Amino acid sequence: MAEPRSGCVRWLLVFWLFVLSAVSFLDRVNISVAGIAIASEYRLTQIQLGWIFSAFLWGYASFQTLGGRLADRLGSRGVLTAGVVWWGIFTALTAAVSPRISTALLIFILVRFLLGAGEAVIFPASNQFVSRWIPTQERGTANGLIFAGVGAGAGSAPALVTYVMAHYGWRWSFWLSALVGLAAGLVWVLAARNTPEEHPVVSAFELTHIQSGRTLGTESPAPPQSKREQLPWSVILQSKDVWAITVSYFCFGYVAWIFFSWFYIYLAKVRGLDLKSTAFYSMFPPLAMVACSLLGGVVNDHLTKTRSKRAGRCGIAVFALLLAAFLLVVGSHGASARLASLVLAGGAGALYLAQSSYWSVTADIAGSDAGSASGFMNMGAQLGGAVTAILTPVIAAHLGWTYSFWVAATLSALGALAWLAVDPTRTLVDTKQTS
Repeated sequence: MAEPRSGCVRWLLVFWLFVLSAVSFLDRVNISVAGIAIASEYRLTQIQLGWIFSAFLWGYASFQTLGGRLADRLGSRGVLTAGVVWWGIFTALTAAVSPRISTALLIFILVRFLLGAGEAVIFPASNQFVSRWIPTQERGTANGLIFAGVGAGAGSAPALVTYVMAHYGWRWSFWLSALVGLAAGLVWVLAARNTPEEHPVVSAFELTHIQSGRTLGTESPAPPQSKREQLPWSVILQSKDVWAITVSYFCFGYVAWIFFSWFYIYLAKVRGLDLKSTAFYSMFPPLAMVACSLLGGVVNDHLTKTRSKRAGRCGIAVFALLLAAFLLVVGSHGASARLASLVLAGGAGALYLAQSSYWSVTADIAGSDAGSASGFMNMGAQLGGAVTAILTPVIAAHLGWTYSFWVAATLSALGALAWLAVDPTRTLVDTKQTS
């Protein structure tokens, strides 16, 4: 029984990446919950509020590839620490915009853009950590846990932000989010190291276990990040697998950000729920994301071990995205607001059954360059989110909210089809050698 002796330092650090993931989503979706209060105080329309929502995503998308490249070169520890400090500052600055100035809307857009730029490092750096610290047979579970933080952060936002808003005003919800993030970042910089070879607490058993399961020839002790030759972008961009999962992740991001940006407002304004009911039912999609992200990661690894990487990484992703499309269509037609909320929450959960597949595949095919490959892929998701932040209220205003969910369902189905072109056993080193 070698595994029980393999140690748990890697899992403690994966858990803290779950915490950082949760904090990052608390910092980015708190504005969705506070959006009604902000729109009222600053006299903004829903379309203008959509511009503010999308500004974060444009910043987030624009710096994905740079964030991933920095993580590959400098390591996940320092890059994530700097990112947490950056996004803590700009989360706090969101609450500092004065309603007395005429350019408040533009300042909101700038601050949220810069917040997105800082948060861009979180998941590419996490995936770079996974490629160094997690054996390939455990990557589905590890990524499932990390991305369960997305649901945990987004799920805690409605209750937390609503409570703070009711007692102290909406600005305090941003200041509190910033403080929580800075505290989590302090723990990370003290506990983490870039590689298991550098960590003083990792046992020989755990180190052997990690090294035996790493891919792309990284079984030997890793060289310093700054001295390692990185794959050129031309190799990454020649990979049809990278392009296929990027297109699919664009579709994924479009659907996910309907829930992160608009679901709270949809329940309050369209479905007519009161403040307490809105806060309660808007927690269900993130909770479903947590459960399904964890489940998807475990199933991903199980099918990979018992069948094949294509079945584990790709098969569950295709199933998840098609199920999400079906539930979005059914939920959008629900006559009961509460029943519709639950069915749509099921659609959000089904979507997140696929989450670990995206990040596990990029870690598998890119190895030590996982930050760069996954950063490029994640740029696709955030561009999808930026589009939905702007397009969803426009579709809703002209055609109705049902059509907004129909568009999302269509993209979810297209995202499933893109996975059929992915071969998770074909590495970027193979692409380079072929070229």
